[in-house]
Formats: sequence, structure tokens, C-alpha cells
Amino acid sequence: MTLEVVMGARGPIPKRSEERRRRNKDDGPELVQASSGAPDDLPELPEPDPLWHPIASDWYLSLRESGQAAFYQPSDWAVARYAADLMSKVLQSERGPNGQLVAALNSVMSSLLTTEGDRRRARMELERKPASPKLASVSPLDAYRDLAGG
Repeated sequence: MTLEVVMGARGPIPKRSEERRRRNKDDGPELVQASSGAPDDLPELPEPDPLWHPIASDWYLSLRESGQAAFYQPSDWAVARYAADLMSKVLQSERGPNGQLVAALNSVMSSLLTTEGDRRRARMELERKPASPKLASVSPLDAYRDLAGG
């Protein structure tokens, strides 16, 4: 049996591309950049199970609004449902959280690139859409024109 280690899965979290000094060094595959916010072409996704813990439901629903959702395939959404169900069971457990279950849950969540550190290790960055520029108000111009006698 062999164990395949994914490069970049461990170790320190890489810096964001704008924080790096050397930009000419080829250090692996191209950086994938996606705009953050809900993609328009998501597949029909099942609603959260009403029996799930509220935190698990919130986490599952937050994936729909996340930028990495643009890259999710149906199998990724199935894994997300599994993670939310496992999270709900951990949160609703009367005995408290089991360390092994929490570690397994963190691993599943990492495979879905749910944190910025996970995305940077996978060489994916999400960029926020720039705020729409607000048009300058014309009232100061009107006031200046009135003062100038125009």
C-alpha cells in the first residue's frame, strides 16, 4: 500500500500573490483566481436537512455563497452534505465532541477548500468584486456655481 502526499497540503500557509516578493519564480501550477460571491450557474442543490444542528445548516448554506463554489461538481456537493451531517452529529452529541470525529470533519472541510489557508495551499485565491464606483454628487458643483454667480 502506498501513501500519496499532495504537495502543499501541509506546512505553512503560502502568502497571497500580492504579498510575494518574487513574482518571476515558477513555483508550480498557475494560480487560479475566482471572484468571490455566489456563482450564477450553481446546480440545483438540496436544502439542508431540517434535523441538522443550526451551525451545520449555516455552514452548508454558506458554501453556496462562497467563491470556490464555482468550481464544485455534484460530487463536491455530496461531500458537503456529508460534512454537514457529520458536523451536526458532532454538535448534537450528548457526550461532547469526539476528537477523531472532529479531525475527520476538519479533513473533509479542508478538502472542500472552505478556509483561506486551504485555498492558498491549493493555489486558489478569491478576489472580492470591486465596489461599484459611486457617482459624485452634483450638489457641491451646484453650490459652487451659485457662489460664482453662474
